[in-house]
Amino acid sequence: CCGERESRTPEELTILGETHEEEDEILPRKDYESLDYDRCINDPYLEVLESMDNKKAQRYEAVKWVMVFAIGVCTGLVGLFVDFFVRLLTQLKFQVVQSSVEECTEKGCLALSLLELLGFNLTFVFLASLLVLIQPVAAGSGIPEIKCYLNGVKVPGVVRLRTVVCKAVGVLFSVAGGLFVGKEGPMIHSGAVVGAGLPQFQSISLRKVQFNFPYFRSDRDKRDFVSAGAAAGVAAAFGAPIGGTLFSLEEGSSFWNQGLTWKVLFCSMAATFTLNFFRSGIQFGSWGSFQLPGLLNFGEFKCSESDKKCHLWTAVDLGFFILMGIVGGLLGATFNCLNKRLAKYRMRNVHPKPKLVRVLESLLVSLTTTVVVFVASMVLGECRQMSSTSHSGNDTVSLQGMSEDVNSSIKTFFCPNETYNDMATLFFNPQESAILQLFHQDGTFSPVTLSLFFLLYFLLSCWTYGISVPSGLFVPSLLCGAAFGRLVANLLKSYIGLDHIYSGTFALIGAAAFLGGVVRMTISLTVILIESTNEITYGLPIMITLMVAKWTGDFFNKGIYDIHVNLRGVPLLEWETEVEMDKLRASDIMEPNLTYVYPHTRIQSLVSILRTTVHHAFPVVTENRGNEREFMKGNQLISNNIKFKKSSILTRAGEQRKRSQSMKSYPSSELRNMCDEHIATEEPPEKEDLLQQMLERRYTPYPNLYPDQSPSEEWTMEERFRPLTFHGLILRSQLVTLLVRGVCYSESQSSASQPRLSHAEMSEDYPRYPDIHDLDLTLLNPRMIVDVTPYMNPSPFAVSPNTHVSQVFNLFRTMGLRHLPVVNAVGEIVGIITRHNLTHEFLQARLRQHYQTI
Repeated sequence: CCGERESRTPEELTILGETHEEEDEILPRKDYESLDYDRCINDPYLEVLESMDNKKAQRYEAVKWVMVFAIGVCTGLVGLFVDFFVRLLTQLKFQVVQSSVEECTEKGCLALSLLELLGFNLTFVFLASLLVLIQPVAAGSGIPEIKCYLNGVKVPGVVRLRTVVCKAVGVLFSVAGGLFVGKEGPMIHSGAVVGAGLPQFQSISLRKVQFNFPYFRSDRDKRDFVSAGAAAGVAAAFGAPIGGTLFSLEEGSSFWNQGLTWKVLFCSMAATFTLNFFRSGIQFGSWGSFQLPGLLNFGEFKCSESDKKCHLWTAVDLGFFILMGIVGGLLGATFNCLNKRLAKYRMRNVHPKPKLVRVLESLLVSLTTTVVVFVASMVLGECRQMSSTSHSGNDTVSLQGMSEDVNSSIKTFFCPNETYNDMATLFFNPQESAILQLFHQDGTFSPVTLSLFFLLYFLLSCWTYGISVPSGLFVPSLLCGAAFGRLVANLLKSYIGLDHIYSGTFALIGAAAFLGGVVRMTISLTVILIESTNEITYGLPIMITLMVAKWTGDFFNKGIYDIHVNLRGVPLLEWETEVEMDKLRASDIMEPNLTYVYPHTRIQSLVSILRTTVHHAFPVVTENRGNEREFMKGNQLISNNIKFKKSSILTRAGEQRKRSQSMKSYPSSELRNMCDEHIATEEPPEKEDLLQQMLERRYTPYPNLYPDQSPSEEWTMEERFRPLTFHGLILRSQLVTLLVRGVCYSESQSSASQPRLSHAEMSEDYPRYPDIHDLDLTLLNPRMIVDVTPYMNPSPFAVSPNTHVSQVFNLFRTMGLRHLPVVNAVGEIVGIITRHNLTHEFLQARLRQHYQTI
């Protein structure tokens, strides 16, 4: 937005002598920051490596395995908590309302039953909305946020303790409140938060809970634990540990290795069996029986023993499955399109208004959903004959771990004996029970009922996803797709005469087709569905259906999670770039306007840099005076046969002037002497012999450069644009830590007298380092010097200006980088590449500029 107000950059205005006001010097923080998965191989880190032997390395690995196991157990307990209270509140609600309906059927007071149902649902949804007001990031399923985190983007508050509390408690009220949402999606977010917070042994919400636990104090370790937690959430939701591992691999992490695969699978197994152990013991009283692997159980698909001609599926059915995949992709694309429009409307008209408006929207959705469910169950249903084989015991299936069969959830509202109300059976039950009805009920459902149910559920679930309550999308999509698949089976039996088909199989394929069309997942979703059904023979049809649904949906739009990520403006990096992007080079997409530091820099200059920029890292450079004549030719800067326009790097002199001018705005009480006391007591150093000077120069190879003087008007162009030799990267957090701990030395001292910090001291404040704007600088002397060379990363990943964009992209994404310096053949830094330089929109814009230049 700054570019819309003025055409000149701040650096150009500075060089021209036009300075900003003091308020403009302090730049705002960015909404989305990147995570840095690259190791900083500096001196403190090398000291840790040198002190680590085999026993310490094994101890560190053992602690990591313990943490992975603890994450799995805690995620399973979170799932147990959500499932127990959802079941409790839902049973309470349906028992009260159903008994009221049965009484009012004879007395004619169904309006009272509707009011009772509205009272339950509106109360529960109101509580869920209040929890989202406490922590807004707890809204929705959380899968887009976790996908962004594992991709390398830090979403504010996404892995905080308060988030998982609001998420877990809020989703049980959302589901119990009758909204068309699922509790399985938020389990992924909850597991990721557990994975991020548990190994840290500290929380910003519980500031008094602090443990001296020096392990895993980096984005790299936290990313691995978040991957394990997300996989554990999937495993607990569906009883699918392998599917959870593949979900974390396919949809989440940009970095993966063999060791991480084994840890994530172990964490998923721990979550699955923890939840299985407690649910089986609580619901059946048989501790250790392991009968209920996940929150959602599809039951056993099995033909009746009396029907010898029945098969779960045949080769002929594959053709119908492909057609269902196409239709599922079209329906999913339509769902995503409508939901995207609703999300845009909310962002423009609901979110800017007071927070109470979001609560009112949630209550409106709950009111509409409750009225539709009640009226449809009482008015639109048909009385269908119960199947005679359903009482034989051959097809009895446990309902989500309960000791009841499928027929126990049948509703007989307004229907005579031996019949049931098919619409009420689908609407007036928990969603998991309705899914099992469509998968395993031998009785038929009217095509009209299935069509109306699909239409109403499609529209209401599309409206619901995105309101300010914790909500999942897996179960509503499965239920909607199961109704579509059961409708196809009924039509094939009634109008084509294919009596041999198994209706449950078509319901399952329909659920896979619709869910695949909405979320566009392939490998992980295939394995999740196979593990949930415990039927390996469904592998081929599910895989084919999901592939066709994804290809069809991708022709029109992206998956629902990618759509919401794009709407929030998160710079998410895809798996790879388009082929035509290789027409660009690193020099075409890099940022040439560099903010840099010298190896030995005054505190005055460091504070100025940190206060006037929002960059997370700064190149450490020295001026290459030997190449300055070759560097400057005419009106263009030529280095390594790469031409850069002079206007693109007019920041050199302006950078130095801005640093010195920004110091004038500081109060006189700031930046006082911190080291005067011990400086005065020290004796001046004696003259050293030549050998001693040479030995010291080995450890301090960089000249003492103090960039705190304003550029002279008499500077030549060579002096203004002298080449910068690249030596490493220093992070903002590292510079702030050095300032906080007073790591500096005076001009009269040698840099060897500067205090040394250990790796534990450098990472002690992780992940919330002090802000430079909140730092008390009253004890700092602006003339003191900081030697940053022991703490910088001297060997970061770097690329040549001639590197193709595809190579840059693959290196950046797979290694989990946050900064990628562009260094030419003679070691001069000419630019830097960040995540924003690799987003699809940025690359498209640069590609258009490339074509215009040609």
